[in-house]
Amino acid sequence: MKLVGIVGSNAEFSSNRLLLQYIKRHFAEYFELEILEINQIPMFDASNDQTDHPAIQLLNKKILQADGILIATSEHIHTVPPALKSTIEWLSYKVTPFIHKPVYVIGASYLEQGTSRAQLHMDQILESPRVDAYVFPGNEFLLGGAKNKFDAEGNITDPKTVDHLEKCIAKFIRYVKLINQLENIPETTID
Repeated sequence: MKLVGIVGSNAEFSSNRLLLQYIKRHFAEYFELEILEINQIPMFDASNDQTDHPAIQLLNKKILQADGILIATSEHIHTVPPALKSTIEWLSYKVTPFIHKPVYVIGASYLEQGTSRAQLHMDQILESPRVDAYVFPGNEFLLGGAKNKFDAEGNITDPKTVDHLEKCIAKFIRYVKLINQLENIPETTID
């Protein structure tokens, strides 16, 4: 199984990048995870079409080729970071790679409440017209206090957190398989 992980921040250091890197290592026997960055994506501006920008085209291609997508978002002022929102806008403007793709929004934050509001907003964005992703319902993974949750090697240190992540990812893998089966069933007409 091939998954894409999108670091939902353009920051040089991101706990969400650490989270995706941990997932890539920890679940390597179950799926291949390619981590993609958004730091080269221009801010969305419909009056200045940049859909052909190499960074936008790379994301478009990788998402289209993936069986499923993980988006690890931080939370800025109770919502999604502007760079992530702008990226999704480009990927629903003239290219639409998220249509009918299973997507799981997770997040890590320095604050204790985690990224609950950002994840809720991201789910709503992903369900909007021209994005039309299959958002993985429930099973929130909110890593609050992220500064203290990783060791020097980038491993999550709390066993309960690891256990919860393992359960969430296992369910997402089943969801990806189910969605891909549904999408590959030939359409029938209803009489």
